[in-house]
Amino acid sequence: MKKIFYIFICLMLLAVCPAQVNAAFVEGLEDIPLPEGLNQVENGNLNFGNEEIRLIETYLTSSDLSFGQVASFYKETLPQMGWLLKTQRQRKILFEREGETLEISEESSNPLIVRLTVKSKL
Repeated sequence: MKKIFYIFICLMLLAVCPAQVNAAFVEGLEDIPLPEGLNQVENGNLNFGNEEIRLIETYLTSSDLSFGQVASFYKETLPQMGWLLKTQRQRKILFEREGETLEISEESSNPLIVRLTVKSKL
């Protein structure tokens, strides 16, 4: 009987205290992950829109990563979140999902500055 009681207590603790997830997301774009080593530029956000149309722009920076590494991260992770890769160029990749486009472009290489822009397709 004590074993059942202890198992019950352990299950309750697991339910109340879920495992901590270390995944970080871009502020303002809560469904866009932030790769380790890339930081969001403070006060670099632009956000316009309503429930039908939106335009969000933010900047990310790193002194350790290259744009190729960032592009590889997003090409691997974003399709798992419903984004479809549409075009890829040397310094820009473009995804689409549910009437929106996500453009990820390299603005500077040293230090790396990446611009993320999400906008509704009209």
